[in-house]
Amino acid sequence: MNFKKSLLATALMAFIGLAAFAQEKASPAKTAEGMVGDAKITINYSSPAVKGRMIWGDLVPLGEVWRAGANEATTFTTTKDIMVEGKNLPAGTYSFFVIPGETSSTFIFNKVAKQWGAFDYDSAEDALRVSVPSGQTSSLEERLVYEVKPSSFEIRWEYGKASAKLGS
Repeated sequence: MNFKKSLLATALMAFIGLAAFAQEKASPAKTAEGMVGDAKITINYSSPAVKGRMIWGDLVPLGEVWRAGANEATTFTTTKDIMVEGKNLPAGTYSFFVIPGETSSTFIFNKVAKQWGAFDYDSAEDALRVSVPSGQTSSLEERLVYEVKPSSFEIRWEYGKASAKLGS
């Protein structure tokens, strides 16, 4: 009898554990990759969902440094020196932050790659800041997404998007 109870308890615990593991994380880890000339670009980020919330100007305040994702700071890696909006970004891994705005935003590449969010962000460690165009889209992007293209990279979430020109 005790063996049956023990077996049932073990099976129940395994089922609960698997069910919890199978649920999607609130902000799953994502990677965007692409080539810009000979440089491989990799963006690692956590992808939060809109979940009916107003994002820009509410959850993410305009004019303030934002971690550009969830959880750990988003990282931007380039295997070779590249140009971002006409300015040099040396090869390496950077934490990536955004100061969102309605018509233009600031993209920030910070030399301290491993950070939790933007809580310890220090502008003295910025490798590069560039102003980029930002605006609204006509379709909802439920989850935060980055896309690396041959001559740019883009961030989209809710109805907002911003992109930077890249070159080698």
